[in-house]
Amino acid sequence: MFVRAYLRASTKEQDASRAKRQLDAFAANHDLRIASYYVENESGTKLDRPELMRLLSDASHSDVLLVEQVDRLSRLKNDDWLKLRRLIAEKGVRIVALDLPTSHTMLKDGDGFTALMLAAINNMLLDMLAAIARKDYDDRRRRQAEGVAKAKVQGLYKGRPKDIDLHRKITSLLAEGKSWNAIQDLLGCGRATIKRVKDEAVRVNIQN
Repeated sequence: MFVRAYLRASTKEQDASRAKRQLDAFAANHDLRIASYYVENESGTKLDRPELMRLLSDASHSDVLLVEQVDRLSRLKNDDWLKLRRLIAEKGVRIVALDLPTSHTMLKDGDGFTALMLAAINNMLLDMLAAIARKDYDDRRRRQAEGVAKAKVQGLYKGRPKDIDLHRKITSLLAEGKSWNAIQDLLGCGRATIKRVKDEAVRVNIQN
């Protein structure tokens, strides 16, 4: 059995490795060693996350997928969550989350009626926490949209503030002839941001 730790943050600005210390402490308290870490900055609303898929590809039957919280693994819609659960089940991987005490029993090999009951209860709670994580995401998006709409009506909405330092770096790399793909890899930004910077530079040149 290998313990594979999965750490995720939603944006490049967030520290995806933030929970590493807690996961290490948990493993030590259970006399386990984390064999590998899979760290990425991707939205939990996406099913196809490179490091998560790499973890599942590397994993073997009875390995443990260790996460700080269930929402680090999923903020997926129900259909996508069921797909992910099926992928994990087909690999025979056991999900253990620090915020789900019933999942800690998955660290022990068991058989018989009690083990089956604990696994069933754990799966039910996993489904419930995944649904709560998705609802929390949807609620936050709704509140943000309501806040933006209200600000627009009041004439207070100015859009997301521009990351001046990032724009300066993109401008410099574009001037060096770097491709958009290379800029994305170097700075971790999206193509839409690069396009905005390029379009803005064109407008300035026209005005001048």
